[in-house]
Amino acid sequence: MSDRKPLISGNWKMHQNHFEAIQLVQKLSYVLTNEDVDAVDVSVHPPFTDIRSVQTVLEADRIPVSLGAQHCHWEEKGAFTGEVSPLMLAKLDVEYVICGHSERRELFGETDDDVNKKVHAILKAGMTPIMCCGETDAEREADQAEEKVSGQVRAGLAKVKPDQVAGMVIAYEPIWAIGTGKTATAEDAQAMCALVRATVSEVAGREAADSIRIQYGGSVKPNNAPELMTQPDIDGALVGGASLDADDFGRIVQYRLVESGS
Repeated sequence: MSDRKPLISGNWKMHQNHFEAIQLVQKLSYVLTNEDVDAVDVSVHPPFTDIRSVQTVLEADRIPVSLGAQHCHWEEKGAFTGEVSPLMLAKLDVEYVICGHSERRELFGETDDDVNKKVHAILKAGMTPIMCCGETDAEREADQAEEKVSGQVRAGLAKVKPDQVAGMVIAYEPIWAIGTGKTATAEDAQAMCALVRATVSEVAGREAADSIRIQYGGSVKPNNAPELMTQPDIDGALVGGASLDADDFGRIVQYRLVESGS
């Protein structure tokens, strides 16, 4: 294991109204211990309509969980109906913003250039991007996975300063494993996360590559988290469905207890 502190992030996607969001965060606070948050950074990424409610609970109850968002626009303001700017999120004490998630790319047509603009905007607003990359099943079968992922990483990090890259998070998410119940083997996940780190090294230098945290995402569950998290280039997880259950998400955060046999 490296000395990079793991980051476990819960992407709630389009789930939970603000009442349910409050309950989920409160339940999570009962599950997590001081030892958990000392060992692992944790973030939750609610829908936009829940962010203010979750922020209030996290601050009022002093819950040591970081607030995240799932998406933002790259402009600070303007005539962009339905969009949310990074400055709006920063005012709500959002720390992490997911960008380039496969669902945004596949369903809403986001391009590599869009993702790069969002990375710059998120950094400018003082938040940390969780930049996603990953290949489809067809691309993997055609031996194009490495080309696809390294290309997304290069494009997403274009003109980002090495010291900024060092503080970022990249989430490798094989698209064929998101919401399908399929999971890459720990060895496959490690190989692709190592490729991501090698690409970061080529783009921004070895120091940035050694510091950046790389998450694995794609049907992460309590039973497969420990093996995934023992891999040398996996520094956390971007969790989808399992993050909607406080007990399941808590067990993923507590992966080290299974790893150590506790």
